[in-house]
Amino acid sequence: MRNLLLVLGLLALAIGVLWIGQGTGMVAWPRTSFMINQLQWAGYGAALGAVGLILIWQSKR
Repeated sequence: MRNLLLVLGLLALAIGVLWIGQGTGMVAWPRTSFMINQLQWAGYGAALGAVGLILIWQSKR
């Protein structure tokens, strides 16, 4: 169970960071993404990243 939480947390954190980068326009990959320069996706990414950090924290308890 701990390993599953850790993997899910790392995956959520990585996707969240990608969404933050795309939403702020710092990451333009893939070039055809509809999320580039859309600030709401930076907010979604921050929320998903926070969930990822909580899952990682829970896996270490």
